[in-house]
Amino acid sequence: MAKRWSLAVTRASIGAFRRAMSSCRTAGLNGYDTTDSSERKAEMQTITPCLWFDTEGEDAARFYTSVFPNSKITEVKRFGSAGPRPEGTVMTVDFELDGQAFLALNGGPDFTFSEAISFQVFCDTQDEVDRYWSTLSDGGEEGPCGWLKDRFGLSWQIVPKVLPELLADPDAAKSQRVMQAMLKMKKIEIDGLEQAAAAA
Repeated sequence: MAKRWSLAVTRASIGAFRRAMSSCRTAGLNGYDTTDSSERKAEMQTITPCLWFDTEGEDAARFYTSVFPNSKITEVKRFGSAGPRPEGTVMTVDFELDGQAFLALNGGPDFTFSEAISFQVFCDTQDEVDRYWSTLSDGGEEGPCGWLKDRFGLSWQIVPKVLPELLADPDAAKSQRVMQAMLKMKKIEIDGLEQAAAAA
């Protein structure tokens, strides 16, 4: 089931031009797309999130593509003799999460992630919420109100689709009861939200 990705900026429409993709240098690993570049082309997005890692970009891409459906690594590029990092080590990893393109960059230890940027995953059911919450927070950190950090320090919001609907209810008292319930939660529980909405 497709997930909608929400960034801190509005997603621009997908461009109409196409580019040829180089075949993945590292073949034979699960989750890798090893189709020849002459056969593998994809529409290029106008905006693609670039995630800065120290050296963990490939590990992160492997992890993320194992979590979300319809996901794959499409290309791995390595540093050459010009540097600035050791020749042959991974420089960038292009990957897709349910059709949304991302780039992982092994740029060095100078920058790290913060909660100022996060990705929202909208879920239809509590089972989906539970699965994404458990998988993404494993080795990371659980936060309040549906926020978590994964093992690489990247922040995610695991949001049941019913939450924004309830918060937008024209009954102000109902929406505020839902808000109060949410503020007491780490992982969002749909039953708790609905009970708060129905309370007299």
